[in-house]
Amino acid sequence: MRNPLVDGQGNFGSVDGDAAAAMRYTESRLCKITEELLADINKETVDFSPNYDESILEPDILPSAYPNLLVNGSSGIAVGMSTNIPPHNLGEVIDALIRLIKNPEITINELMEDIKGPDFPTGATICEKAGFVSAYQTGRGIVKVRSLVETEELKGGREQIIVKEIPYMVNKSRLVEQIADLVQDKRIEGISDLRDESDRDGMRIVIELKRGEHPQVIINQLYKHTTLQSSFGIIMLALVDGQPRILNLKEMLSHYLEHRREVVVRRTRFDLHQSEVRAHILEGLKIALDNLDAVIELIRKAADAQEARLELIKQFELSEEQAKAILEMRLQRLTGLERQKIDDEYQELLKMIVNLKSILDDPKKVLKIIEKELLAIKDRYANERRTHIEELSTEFSMEDLIANEEMVITISHEGYLKRQPIATYKRRRRGGKGQIGMRTKEVDFVEHLFTAFSHDYILFFTNTGTVHWLKVYEIPAAGPLSKGKAIVNLLKIAQDEKITA
Repeated sequence: MRNPLVDGQGNFGSVDGDAAAAMRYTESRLCKITEELLADINKETVDFSPNYDESILEPDILPSAYPNLLVNGSSGIAVGMSTNIPPHNLGEVIDALIRLIKNPEITINELMEDIKGPDFPTGATICEKAGFVSAYQTGRGIVKVRSLVETEELKGGREQIIVKEIPYMVNKSRLVEQIADLVQDKRIEGISDLRDESDRDGMRIVIELKRGEHPQVIINQLYKHTTLQSSFGIIMLALVDGQPRILNLKEMLSHYLEHRREVVVRRTRFDLHQSEVRAHILEGLKIALDNLDAVIELIRKAADAQEARLELIKQFELSEEQAKAILEMRLQRLTGLERQKIDDEYQELLKMIVNLKSILDDPKKVLKIIEKELLAIKDRYANERRTHIEELSTEFSMEDLIANEEMVITISHEGYLKRQPIATYKRRRRGGKGQIGMRTKEVDFVEHLFTAFSHDYILFFTNTGTVHWLKVYEIPAAGPLSKGKAIVNLLKIAQDEKITA
């Protein structure tokens, strides 16, 4: 969760997929922010219904002083439908809500100036905006998330790749296994060592490379073949008045505001009712204090409490509740200071009742209260965004997976072609033995020998005036004793067509 709701002590599992310990070995309590989900639940702000066996009542929905559905996301599968809402940054969501309060006609693009995109608790990098922009506008989209990797230099000119953050919901130990399997199957070459150095201070997967390997090529291969880059399919489906609906970003925020407006109105009604009940009791106490001697005399003459209550109601035109409060009043309330306190409390309640009624009569005041409470939550709990958003290409071409190294291209008179790394032709000192470049038939000989980089093009001109091309890495790599492959097998040329240059 982006903002965890439960503070656990003991083993609650890990990012490696380890299961939590048994219930008897763990303890848990609510986090501070969870209290905001339950705030004012005792003020009749939400409806309660019986639980499954009707032994207790439980809330149909929580008052939720912040939009937890967007902040912590949700994932679930039902019959024929599913929801997958990513987590978001609390501060960004609250900023967007306040803009919506001030301008109900705001567009989704304007809301996205505040909500930059999903904010996963595991960090990492969202590769492109298009996926979540689609989700915010239509309710559906796919987000590509890529691990945060760095390179470090080792002694002897070797390098290593450090993975510091992995995509949301990716199992770290399974990721390490994937990389190890690719190395073992020789689908990725160039990795000499792999280890997990993660500890309580953070994640650290170390991938050591062989000498001369290009880190970016290995990283691209890992992105392509492992969950170092993964997809998060967004489906913003939620229950609206009991009906499942796919919502866009503005609808999500609008429905939350509607819910919050209802909570504040119901809370205000509850406070108003409580204030009016208390004011009514204080009015009775004030009557009793103003007629103190008569009240005391009446109580002394009464045979029992029932008779005293009825006489109070009859003589002073009090209600049942007022008469009961007078009879239960302690003698210390008769002192001058206590009498002043009752008067002050009554005046305060009158002001509060006027204020609460004005809130119920003015929808703008309700929105002001919502805005003020949201800002208070932002000040207490909001923190910096963890997930970065960059415009990166997520589709890999062959070139992204091949190092751009210098190659020696050898072409024979008969039309045989091959490439070799330039390192094959070692620099020799005096007296050194020469290197064979190509073994040919007795009638064949090397006609062209030149260098080019792996990503370069080679152009082949034919006697028909046509030009064909090949990437250097598409030319078969072969050893010094091999004659290579015939050009006619690599290019689509006619039977009587000849390469002239």
